[in-house]
Amino acid sequence: MKKSVLTLFAVTIIAASLPANAFAWDDVGHKITAYVAWQRMTPATRENVIRVLRQAPEDAQLSTFYALYGPEPEETRKREFFELVASWADIVRDRSFETRYKKYHKSNWHYDDIFWRQVDGKAQMVTGMEEGGQGIKRLIEFDKELRDASTPDKEKAIAIAWLMHIGGDLHQPLHTSGRVTDLEPKGDQGGNLFLLSPQGTPRADQLNLHWFWDSIVSRSMPPRGEICGRQYVEQTADRMMKRFPFSKLQPRLEIGRYEEWKKETFDLNTTQVFRSDMKRNQIPTAAYRKNAFLVAEQQLVLAGYRLGETLNSIFGSMQPPTRAAR
Repeated sequence: MKKSVLTLFAVTIIAASLPANAFAWDDVGHKITAYVAWQRMTPATRENVIRVLRQAPEDAQLSTFYALYGPEPEETRKREFFELVASWADIVRDRSFETRYKKYHKSNWHYDDIFWRQVDGKAQMVTGMEEGGQGIKRLIEFDKELRDASTPDKEKAIAIAWLMHIGGDLHQPLHTSGRVTDLEPKGDQGGNLFLLSPQGTPRADQLNLHWFWDSIVSRSMPPRGEICGRQYVEQTADRMMKRFPFSKLQPRLEIGRYEEWKKETFDLNTTQVFRSDMKRNQIPTAAYRKNAFLVAEQQLVLAGYRLGETLNSIFGSMQPPTRAAR
C-alpha cells in the first residue's frame, strides 16, 4: 500500500470512533478562522469582545478558558481565548458535563443543508425534505442580539461563541449540502454517508467524505518539529492569509448577508467536492486532495475575514462601561 494511502488512514482511535456527524471544521480549522478574524478586528473590537465573553454564564464554562496569568503577553492570552471560543460549541458536546450539555448543545445549529441531486454535474434542487439544519436562522438571530443594546452581556457572550462557530461551519461545503441519491434518498447527511473506506470495513474504522473535509488542514499540513499548538495555528493561518490576502477576498465579504454566504459555499459542492474523480469507497486522488486543501484554505480565511469585519461592525464603536467613582 502506498505511503499516501497509509497516511490518509492513519487516524487516531478517537477520530476513527467519532459519530458520523460529530464535527464540522475540526479544532484547528476553527482556531485558524478565529485567528484570521482577530487580525481584522480593531483594538476596540478586541477589547469589547473579550470583555463581553468574560461575562458568559457560569454554567456555560466559557469564561473559565481565559488565562488570567501566564508567561505569554496579555494580548496573546486574549487571542488564544478567542480562538478557543470558536470551538466552544463543539466542546459542549461532551456528555460528561451533563448540565452544560443539556443546556448548550444544539446539534442542528451547526449546518444548514440544501437538498439536491447531481444531474450531469449540476445541482438539481430537491423539495419536500425534512428540516436540514438551522445554521442561517441562528446566525441571523445572534447577529440581531449582538446589535441590540438591551441584550445582557451574558447572552451576548453565548451569541459571540455561536456566531464564530456557525460562521466557520457554514464555510465547510458539506455543511450546506444534503445530496440525494438512490442510496441516500433522504440525503447523505453532509457527506457523512459517503464512505471513503472499502466496502466491508468495520463501522468503527470507516472514514467518510465529511471527515475528509473537516480534518483536511491537520492532515495536509501537519505540525513539524517542536512546535506548540499556538505557533502551529499562527504559522498555518499566516501562510493562508498570505495566499489569500484581504484585498483579494474583500469584494466577496457580504457582511450580514448570511444567505449569500451559504449559497456561495453550497456551490462548491458541485464544482469542488463531488467532482468526477471523487468515487465512493475509494481513496481521493492526489489531485483531488491537493485541490480540496486549496479550497479549504480559502474558505477558512474568507470565514475569518467575514467574521472579523462582522464583529468590527458590531463592537468597533462600542464604548466599554465606565466604573462608578467611589
